[in-house]
Amino acid sequence: MENIWIQLLILFASGFLAGILNTLAGGGSFLTIPILIFTGLEPTVANATNRLGIWIQSLFGLGKFRRMGYFPVKMSLMSVIPSLLGSVIGAYLATIVAEDAFKKYLAFFMVLMTLVTFFKPQSDKQLTDFTLTMKSGVTASAVYFFVGLYGGFIQAGVGFVVLAYCVLYGLDYVRGNAVKMFINLLTATLSLAIFIYADKVVYLPGIALGAGMAVGAVMAAGFSVKAGNVFLKRFVSVAVIAFAILLLFK
Repeated sequence: MENIWIQLLILFASGFLAGILNTLAGGGSFLTIPILIFTGLEPTVANATNRLGIWIQSLFGLGKFRRMGYFPVKMSLMSVIPSLLGSVIGAYLATIVAEDAFKKYLAFFMVLMTLVTFFKPQSDKQLTDFTLTMKSGVTASAVYFFVGLYGGFIQAGVGFVVLAYCVLYGLDYVRGNAVKMFINLLTATLSLAIFIYADKVVYLPGIALGAGMAVGAVMAAGFSVKAGNVFLKRFVSVAVIAFAILLLFK
């Protein structure tokens, strides 16, 4: 796009919507990556630049959850090592994949991650944080490694998997979203560094996108606490169905 101000305005607006969606459910990158491509970026560059937006959003969104007292520290810290290991591998793969091949991988994984959310488990437990046992530790490590691998490679839709795992374990949706925000920040930090080293990040569009995402994330974090678990469960279900329909017809 020739007019840089129109481009930045589009990115800020789409980032705002994506920040709300990412915070309440997930899948905001389904919107932002195509928008970045529409504004003139190559697919792999759009994927890398999107991480800058994710990083800014996650930093501000996580801060909001933490200030409100809805941040499960143990559950989040359990994700650090496996998700970082996965993120390094995934981000490296994303830097060496050809543009045409990446388009095919992106379409495949977007469909796959959307289908996974249809099996999103429910739980009647009302836990506030993680309790470490042999079984829970092994399961969490495996899940977070996969989350890091996928998040490092593409990112789009990975929040649904994190949220599903947290709800299965017994956290409510608000705390599950806080964990998701922490993991997004963690994996985005590492993958962003790799993308910057590979010279794949375009900073001005990424900052405009991130500014919109940060505003949306902070607003949505505060709203999620007031709205409650039932609303968030319904919102996630609607988001999943909407993305599935979008991907099937696109």
